Amino acid sequence: MDIIYLRDLRIDTVIGIYAWERRIKQTIILDIEMATDIRKAAQTDSIEDTLNYKAVAKRLIDFVGNSDFQLVETLSERVAEIVLKEFQVPWLRLQVNKQGAVRGARDVGVIIERSQSPIR
Repeated sequence: MDIIYLRDLRIDTVIGIYAWERRIKQTIILDIEMATDIRKAAQTDSIEDTLNYKAVAKRLIDFVGNSDFQLVETLSERVAEIVLKEFQVPWLRLQVNKQGAVRGARDVGVIIERSQSPIR
């Protein structure tokens, strides 16, 4: 298994449970690792044979930027679903960082790992 990753993808969105958070946009930072097999792309040197990280980033920027979830947990699950389903990624690790959410802490957020559900 190989991993293609995006680090420090910053997206402004409405997120939070407090009234003041619902009126502003805050920056969410995504770090995502996505399982894939890069061997075919390495042989063909063709973007069509790999996981296109630019396409993933554009999709997530659009989705997160237009979302308005209360919890980073909910946002994390929806982002994971998009990547797994739309980009046929078998496994991912996602960190969603809401910097500045807790006084005295530089970073706060969640890290999740998800994989494709087995077909029954």
